[in-house]
Amino acid sequence: MARDDLIGGALWEEYSQEVQKRMNQPSNMGEITESEALGNRLIIADFGAESCGDAVRLYWLIDPKTDQIKKSKFKSFGCGTAIASSDMMAELCMNKTVDDALKITNIDVEKALRDNPDIPAVPGQKMHCSVMAYDVIKKAASIYKGVDMDTLESEFIVCECARVSQDTLQEVIKLNKLSSIEEIVDFTKAGGFCKSCIKPGGHEKKDIYLVDLLAELLQERTAEENARKIIEAKGEGKFEAMSLVQKIKSVESILEEYIRPTLKADGGNVELIDINDGNSVFNVLIKYQGECMSCSMNTTTTLAGIEDMLSFKLKAPIKVVVT
Repeated sequence: MARDDLIGGALWEEYSQEVQKRMNQPSNMGEITESEALGNRLIIADFGAESCGDAVRLYWLIDPKTDQIKKSKFKSFGCGTAIASSDMMAELCMNKTVDDALKITNIDVEKALRDNPDIPAVPGQKMHCSVMAYDVIKKAASIYKGVDMDTLESEFIVCECARVSQDTLQEVIKLNKLSSIEEIVDFTKAGGFCKSCIKPGGHEKKDIYLVDLLAELLQERTAEENARKIIEAKGEGKFEAMSLVQKIKSVESILEEYIRPTLKADGGNVELIDINDGNSVFNVLIKYQGECMSCSMNTTTTLAGIEDMLSFKLKAPIKVVVT
């Protein structure tokens, strides 16, 4: 029985029955040879985790006409969790196209290994094993496509376990005004597994840590609030007294924080076109985008909501005009 993951008998209970089964009896372990290709293309990809010394080799037989993975097997040089994760990863790849296989994340692998949808399949410190499964898929796809592996990653990933990018973290922290690591974990799941990305000293060394990212954004938030307080103290915060550029920035900030998230959730958006002075009112010219363009409420409920929010936040007479 493969029990090299254990730290005492109690930890064994933190592994799902599915993980334990695949540790001992993996169904997709083995190799594929050229003699089995029969017109398909054989891809062999290796990937190793420097942090723990584990390594996995992935075999794909791909139909070059359809890019479909006809057969998928693996070899693992590592712990029992790496074997179980690699076994599930190889299974999830089967009969998918290469592009669809690239969409398989480490979370998909881990969730597929759960006995209960709400209970993790492995302890948090072993989550990196399913990350390795994701990375070897990317390596195999890069070989098949003839491109560098790094070109298949469009964003900088801070949390490998939950596949959360730096851009996503910054957006969520700003939008929801998060101020603690606990809130970040709750909103994004970043840092909720092996915890290496939270601060230095974890299982793996990272280029960016959540504590540093949060500290930087909190500093920016404090600076913005201090600047706003200074402006308000000088009496310069009134919308009427602002320059056109300041008016545009003020309206944009409100649209971004209070209006666009709701519109984007329904496939729409809004663009600020211009601001001009009318008779005792400020005309805010907007243009709807996406689903908002054809929405029956874009000149009634939605328009009134935008107008009310701008008037309330800016403490000024606002009329929103759709162009």
